[in-house]
Amino acid sequence: MSNTAIRHFKAFLFASVGMVALATAPALAADPVKDEEATELPDLVIKGEADKVEDNKLAPAYAGGQVARGSRVGVLGNQDIMDVPFSSTSYTEELIRNQNATTLSDVIANDPSVRMGFGFGNFSEQFIIRGFPLYAEDISIDGLYGVTPRQVIYLDMYERVEVLKGASAFLNGAAPSGTGIGGGINLVPKRAGDEALTRVSGIYSMNGQLGGHVDSGMRFGANKEWGIRLNVGGNDGETSIDDEKRWYALGAAAIDYRGENTRVAVDLYSQKTKIEKGRPVVYLGGLTSVPDAPDADTNYGADWSYSTLRDTSAILSVEHDLTANLMVYAKAGYREMREDGVYGSPTLNNANGDADMSRLNVPREDKNISATGGIRAKFVTGGVNHALNLGASTLTTENRNSYEFGFTSPTNIYNPGNPAYPATWFGGGSFSDLPLVSRVKTSSVYLSDTANFLSDRVHLTLGLRSQKLHVQNFDRTTFINTDDYDESAVTPVVGVAVNVTEEVSLYANRIEGLAQGPTAPGTAANAGQIFAPYKSVQYEVGGKVDLGTLGFGVAVFQTAQPIGIDSGIGTLFTVDGEQENTGIELTAFGEITEGLRVLGGVTYIDAEQTKTSSGTNDGKTAPGVPEYQANISTEYDLPFLKGSTVLARVVYTSEQYFDVANMIELPSWTRLDLGARYTLDAGGRPLTFNLTAENVTNEGYWSSAAGGYLTQGKPLTAKFSVSTEF
Repeated sequence: MSNTAIRHFKAFLFASVGMVALATAPALAADPVKDEEATELPDLVIKGEADKVEDNKLAPAYAGGQVARGSRVGVLGNQDIMDVPFSSTSYTEELIRNQNATTLSDVIANDPSVRMGFGFGNFSEQFIIRGFPLYAEDISIDGLYGVTPRQVIYLDMYERVEVLKGASAFLNGAAPSGTGIGGGINLVPKRAGDEALTRVSGIYSMNGQLGGHVDSGMRFGANKEWGIRLNVGGNDGETSIDDEKRWYALGAAAIDYRGENTRVAVDLYSQKTKIEKGRPVVYLGGLTSVPDAPDADTNYGADWSYSTLRDTSAILSVEHDLTANLMVYAKAGYREMREDGVYGSPTLNNANGDADMSRLNVPREDKNISATGGIRAKFVTGGVNHALNLGASTLTTENRNSYEFGFTSPTNIYNPGNPAYPATWFGGGSFSDLPLVSRVKTSSVYLSDTANFLSDRVHLTLGLRSQKLHVQNFDRTTFINTDDYDESAVTPVVGVAVNVTEEVSLYANRIEGLAQGPTAPGTAANAGQIFAPYKSVQYEVGGKVDLGTLGFGVAVFQTAQPIGIDSGIGTLFTVDGEQENTGIELTAFGEITEGLRVLGGVTYIDAEQTKTSSGTNDGKTAPGVPEYQANISTEYDLPFLKGSTVLARVVYTSEQYFDVANMIELPSWTRLDLGARYTLDAGGRPLTFNLTAENVTNEGYWSSAAGGYLTQGKPLTAKFSVSTEF
């Protein structure tokens, strides 16, 4: 184990040469004469001589339980935050439950480096990390791409949500949908713990959603080597947005085996989602200013709009220790997805809210196959401890879809009414037999070495990944291959982390991002055109402070990537110049004092456009990127009522530009979230009542201009849950 991975054990037993067995020392007996209280042995900090390479072992939670003290760092595996030259945050299952988080966006609301919007033409949750987009398709599960649900990710089956800030082409490989230049998200599935657990929860969300969740796990076998964790959850009803209805059902099973030298895990899940009359994004049309946002709960979606999605996936993971310092690993996943939807988005005609409601019908099917494998070795040369990692990965995605565009119907975003179903304008492909539209295959081989020296205080990581991207597009009618590129690139990484003291670590990295070039959307004049893949280069320096119960982080970064410009329906989609984001992140987490927890930070980003055509927009701010973002939350355990906790969170986003010319600006916005929970003993079982409320002032505001359209923030959304454990 690393110098900082295990801290503060009470006692230790030397089991054999190169091995240490850990145990907690019992309290000393009280002196019968002096009748004094028992005294514990002082804390000892120890370090094992021969580390065993284990990738499936989660880092322990940090003080306060809201985040972990480590996370998965791509192919480097699970690492302590103080030992790696990257910035990351791992949100725990405890935080997910305590905040009544339902979907991934509920957890991401805690991160000052991330903002959320909707996807193009649908209801997908889209994340903007350090000013660059991340689609749901580019989120990984246990380090594997291609196996996550397409639009909305529900959290019932996940133990951790890990956010890695910055480019990660070496660490994770090229993302399948071409996003993630500013950072990535990894989801960690739940596993059975050493103690049996059955947790039952019921939840009510305004304005009429009822749901529930059953989480059950146990281990069995002579040494509890076998484990099974089952999660079943769902909800149904109207949301806090007028007339919007959402339904989902999720079932997941995780089966794992923990042998002396071999670890195997199988994850299976099926998620079904239906959204009726979902509130869409809004296009500005020819307006030269942003009109006021409608009332927070106003729904300008059409009665005929809906989306249904079904995602099914299976993941197999295997690790085997050939020796104490040599491990082979392999992981493979398969995912199928079916989407049926009729979508409509208003395009504004004037500042009074008059708009034209479009229509788009899109049935879609995805099939993905993903795999990775390699070998990890630890050895010593010349007094330097090395961690070598050699492996390969591959991902194939196939997308079948057809589409139908309608004409428009009049509506108004302030007084929506019920826009008529627009007649068909044009379409492509068969709805009964969906044609193959695209096939993307990414493959790579990678090699890295992390050298630890100067008493394991300096951690130097060097790595190379050779990647190949093969993208094909096909005509929906003739099935002819219309676009095809097959490109290769080598993406290196250089990073160093220095443990200046046990409490302070400094780091720096140079790492690249790699993504397939953007594809012109179906509404563009050059629909379907694939642009060349591009690299981005990130430079980052930072520091981390671990005070045992309170942690801090600072990061200064610069990342650039080409800009895709979508000017609206029927116009030419182009790539024009670069977007260069330079920023500073300040974060804090942990317990200020016992019972008082803090989480959040502030991010500053200067998103500058460079190398634009004829220099027209050089020096101007990239659209959809606020200059300042702040998320600060505190939890306080009330001292006068045992088991009670109150929560307050403030989310602030500064002004952001809508257009590349910086002529149109969205105003800043601030949101207040509150919560309270109470846990009591009910016949020897904990019974928890939990009330949370987002946007308690019910402010109507435009939350994001990312993607070239307006996304409105949620209205007042209260959730009340009751849970118990058996």
